[in-house]
Formats: sequence, C-alpha cells, structure tokens
Amino acid sequence: MKSALLALALAALIPALAGCQQAGAPTPAGETASAAPETKPGLALADGRLVLPAVKGSPAAAYFRLSNSSGKAVVIAAVDVAGAGMAMMHQTATFDGRASMDMMENPEVKPGETLEFAPGGKHVMITDLPEDWAPGGSVEITLVFSDGDKLSAPLKLLAAGDAR
Repeated sequence: MKSALLALALAALIPALAGCQQAGAPTPAGETASAAPETKPGLALADGRLVLPAVKGSPAAAYFRLSNSSGKAVVIAAVDVAGAGMAMMHQTATFDGRASMDMMENPEVKPGETLEFAPGGKHVMITDLPEDWAPGGSVEITLVFSDGDKLSAPLKLLAAGDAR
C-alpha cells in the first residue's frame, strides 16, 4: 500500500517538476569542481540525496539539511551540482489544492537554525543530467554563500520514488 501511494505521489509530481524549468539564474556545473570538498566553519550539510527522474531527460531533485552553528546568519546565493547542466533552488507551494514551484532567491539560515530541503517543499532542481548517473552513486553539491564562501558535500544518487 505504501509503495502504491508513493508511486501515485511521484506520478502526480512529475508534471509539476517539468513545469519547474522556468527562467532563472542557473549556475554552470563546471564552476565549482574541485579535488576536495569545500567547507564553511559553523555550517553542516547533512542527509544529502539526489533523486533521479523516472523519465530520462526530466529534472532531478536534491534534498538536504543545512545547519548553522556559527554566530552569524548566512545567505545562499547559488547552488551547483558537479556534472549537471543547471541547478536552481525552488520552493513548492500549494494554493487552493494546486501545487506551484517558485524560484528561491537568497534563502537565509540564522544562527542556531536548520534549513531543510525536503520532498514537497524546498528543493534543488537539477537539469541536463549526465547519462552515467545511476542509483547507488554520488555527486557533489556546492552551496555558494553571499560572502563568497562555499560549502561542498556529497549527494547520494537515489532512484525515482526513493526520496527518503
């Protein structure tokens, strides 16, 4: 029963994800490639995962939690997923029973807070995926902050419908 509900929810989400490809300020994938992940003191990215699309050519979605234990607020200015053509931060909202996705610009994480990117809410929409990405692998996400600092972390590649 749980699998059927998850499949039904995914089937309903695919058309909305396709509509999520709106004009925005994409970040080129090659900009932040590095040999070692970058870090930003006081910030931690946890539970990073990228859910591959059920239909090739469709966008993927990345989810994670960003915790700020530093003494000052941080603002995410851009996001990059190594190897992908484009990565954009979006927020899903529901009004009158209809889901819509809007670009997120400059989300802030205050000291002591955690910003969650999770299914049905905030997410990173990723397009132009490499052909060789498959469940079980991993890729690197890099968050670029308004002060120019960066934070990189791995994202587990998951199959469609496995958004845990």
